[in-house]
Amino acid sequence: PLAPAVKNFTLNFTITNLQFNADLQNPNSRRFKSTEKVMYHYVSLANNALLGHSSLSNSHLLPSLAHFAYPHNRDDTGIDAMCSSRDEPSDPKFNRTTVYHELSKMTNGITQLGHYSLNSQSLYVNG
Repeated sequence: PLAPAVKNFTLNFTITNLQFNADLQNPNSRRFKSTEKVMYHYVSLANNALLGHSSLSNSHLLPSLAHFAYPHNRDDTGIDAMCSSRDEPSDPKFNRTTVYHELSKMTNGITQLGHYSLNSQSLYVNG
């Protein structure tokens, strides 16, 4: 049998209680590494919650890395989380609208991710 097709997509959102600075642009900095580790943890928790409590299958939302971006407000930090979805023949097809709504529910209306506060207008699923 053929291997399942892999589709890459990004999750973009803005954290309002993490001030962006130059360290977040340097992958070798302590701040970048620690923030990346925390983001990976939260995106992984989101993944597990989505898989266990939603209509999404276990082939969706496999996070790989985060990129920190300078948003319009320097008091905030933009997050670009790279994810993948495997389309297994028996699973529902990837649907970015479903991912968006499930993430919205699990982040209290796109307001909270762990101890981070989110801009409620910032979540975007591109894929």
